[in-house]
Amino acid sequence: MTTAEASPTAAGSGANATEAFRASTARRGSAEASQERVSTVVGALLEAVHGVIGEHDVTYPEFQAAKAWLMALGEGGEWPLFLDVFVEHEVEAVAARTQQGTKGSIEGPYYLPDQVRLPSVASLPARPDEKGDRLVFAGQVRDLDGAPLAGAEVDIWHADADGYYSGFAPHIPDGNLRGVVIADDEGRFEISTVLPAPYQIPTDGPTGKLITAAGWHPWRPAHLHLMVRAEGHRQVTTQLYFHGGEWVDSDVAKATKDELILSPEKQADGSLRSDYDFVLERA
Repeated sequence: MTTAEASPTAAGSGANATEAFRASTARRGSAEASQERVSTVVGALLEAVHGVIGEHDVTYPEFQAAKAWLMALGEGGEWPLFLDVFVEHEVEAVAARTQQGTKGSIEGPYYLPDQVRLPSVASLPARPDEKGDRLVFAGQVRDLDGAPLAGAEVDIWHADADGYYSGFAPHIPDGNLRGVVIADDEGRFEISTVLPAPYQIPTDGPTGKLITAAGWHPWRPAHLHLMVRAEGHRQVTTQLYFHGGEWVDSDVAKATKDELILSPEKQADGSLRSDYDFVLERA
């Protein structure tokens, strides 16, 4: 990230992510867990925590430091950031065990619903002077039998060339580099945008303090976020990365997969193009 004076704060990003998550949960609905399921999962989680405390001889000062950090995490609104970066990839891995078709990945904290709907060949909303190499991302949405899914929705969002997301950085217009592209009768789409940059998750809050204390790095590789859906089919939520990109092999969110790495090719006009097809299974 290069615009230090406009950098989004952890608190600001957390507040926006919390608001977006609540709106998304209200729209989709949330699953009810039985008393037995709550007892099983929460009991196992507490048992794991107790095991770590015993195995590593956690002291009272360390326990108090952890308690203070958890309180600060909540007060700073960073739970969406922390859970999406450090926990969601494992939940997604469990979900993938019973899913077919295109590989999924984490949604992350920067999704915003209800973006502008665009035709099958479209450019994402962008500033007139949007920085970055031009990228054309194209493909087809099909079912498991190879039949095209007419009118499939390709909901796409990504960071800009400085690593910032619209809706989470004060200097970027709402809806910038976000859109829902509607595939044609053959399930095809072609999206013109710019190549996103790697970015570091906000580090000025409790999550950043944990990363620093543990000696980890806070970087995510450049990627496109996508939700691909079609009536009667399971939605795929995924991320696509770029071959040779920085941090692809050491993503702080541990969300990269070999099947999700693009290899863009340079075109005669200097732009980059990458084709990727999505396969959806029936719901």
